Amino acid sequence: MISSDQSVQSQRPYFIWDYDLTEDDVHRILRGDNEVEKAWLITRILEYAKWEDIWRYLTVDDVRENFERLRMKPYQRDLWAYALEVWSEDDKRRS
Repeated sequence: MISSDQSVQSQRPYFIWDYDLTEDDVHRILRGDNEVEKAWLITRILEYAKWEDIWRYLTVDDVRENFERLRMKPYQRDLWAYALEVWSEDDKRRS
C-alpha cells in the first residue's frame, strides 16, 4: 500500500518486479536516447504487461521502430512479427 504522500508516478510498475524503477523512470527510458535500455524495457512490457497496459506505455510504431533490437523468446517474436504485419496491412488498406 502506498502512503498518501507518494504519487502514482513513484510506484514500481508490476511488470518490473525485480528492478528499482518507477513509473517516471519507465517513461523517461521510453522517451530517451539509450537504445539498449529502451529495447530492454519495450521487451519487458511486451512480455509481462497486461494487454491494455502495453498500450498505456507503447504505440504500435514504438514496437515497429524498435522491433529488430528486441530480445524476445522465439515464439513471442513470431507472434509480434505477425501482429505487426497484420497491422501494417490494415494501415495500407485504410490509406
